[in-house]
Amino acid sequence: MIGNNNLLVLVRIIMVNWKTGDYHPIVHLPEKYEVRDFTGGDNTPSESEYDIGRYDELRPGMYSTDLFSDGRFLHIGIDIGAPVGTPCMAFEDGEISHFGYNPADGDYGYVIITKHDIGGVTVWALYGHLDSRSVKEKTIGQKVKRGETICWMGDKHENGGWEPHLHFQLSLIEPTTHDMPGVVNPQDRDEALQNYPDPRLVMGPIY
Repeated sequence: MIGNNNLLVLVRIIMVNWKTGDYHPIVHLPEKYEVRDFTGGDNTPSESEYDIGRYDELRPGMYSTDLFSDGRFLHIGIDIGAPVGTPCMAFEDGEISHFGYNPADGDYGYVIITKHDIGGVTVWALYGHLDSRSVKEKTIGQKVKRGETICWMGDKHENGGWEPHLHFQLSLIEPTTHDMPGVVNPQDRDEALQNYPDPRLVMGPIY
């Protein structure tokens, strides 16, 4: 039986008129990059300068800090690995919804969440593992333009301790702070995929 909240999210998913292929790139990717497979728990640095970590991927053994002691290891965003300082852009016009710093080991570090109207439906987008200048002079409600650089990828000392990359995630659920669950318990998969749609809906077929 579908609860009222889940039914509402399902209706919103159906209502969203995604214009996949018409959005601005989140990151300018080169012609060649590696698509990673983290299902074996191997997260050694890529030999490629740019790489992709997949959505809806089980990553056992990858999340070992106290933050994930509840057994979460299903990834529900897309990771883009790139050099420190790589600029990240707004995929569409919108505004800053939340921003801040999540300091726990293995967390996002600096993060920005943007808010967008997609055909009359509100969609939020999280940019995580950023550098500190990404949040400077940001204000709640600040307008962002399609293609505008709104943040930069951070180094390990400020991005939660990860190799440099962007975690990009969509949400149909309004966040209450500068955070979203980037990984969930596999038993919560169905609900998570309803609440946090595939980022390729705006990023396009990057893998």
